[in-house]
Amino acid sequence: MKIDLQGKVVLITGGSRGIGASCVKYFAEAGAEIAFTFRDNFEASQKLISSIDPLVKIKFYQVDLESEMEICNCVDSVLMDFGKIDILVNNAGIWKYGAIESMTLDQWSETININLTSAFLFTKLVLPEMRKSNYGRVINISSTAGQRGEAFHSHYAASKGGIISFTKSLASEIRMQNITVNCVAPGWVDTDMSAEELREEGAQEKMREYIPLGRAATPDEIAGPVLFLASSLADHVHGEILNVNGGSVLCG
Repeated sequence: MKIDLQGKVVLITGGSRGIGASCVKYFAEAGAEIAFTFRDNFEASQKLISSIDPLVKIKFYQVDLESEMEICNCVDSVLMDFGKIDILVNNAGIWKYGAIESMTLDQWSETININLTSAFLFTKLVLPEMRKSNYGRVINISSTAGQRGEAFHSHYAASKGGIISFTKSLASEIRMQNITVNCVAPGWVDTDMSAEELREEGAQEKMREYIPLGRAATPDEIAGPVLFLASSLADHVHGEILNVNGGSVLCG
């Protein structure tokens, strides 16, 4: 069965590269109309759009995800340009080193604001539109770090653990037949964000030892499960944390 999202509008945060860019491509192939945000990768965003079928309606929006006003303006602009938002993919995030004894409040707040608070704001703003149309899919991107913690990245792990609890809480709170909230929790993914660590000496040997499937995921291997959760194939999936980590963290 081919996934068909003709007539659906998807908003993907952090869509210019990595997992977000793969999501843009997958949703385009499924026939959706696409809006995506970026922070500072204007050229990458233009290049991504140029790679999409010209018949697909697609626009990008520059947004500072630490600014509530810019997030509000973004949602308003997408609604003006597309008329509705059927699917929200809260993907945008950062991953920075932070030893607890040297981490500043600004460093902590930056990660929490971008990774967690922005997801709250986008969801809060988009849900009323989904209620109006009696249809919606919210898909949040978490991480194995949110399930097991991550040394020297406690701010990142806290933000991603928050995403998991946020997803489960909304699934209990939102009681409408045609609106679902779910989460994808990747492990290591070969993106720009993790490229330096994955190419360190001995990193691939560690991957083979640590991950039963023996390697990090590709961005496309995360985008596929996201697309599944957005499709009619997942109509009865609600409050689920879909682990996509090659078997590295085995939890329900």
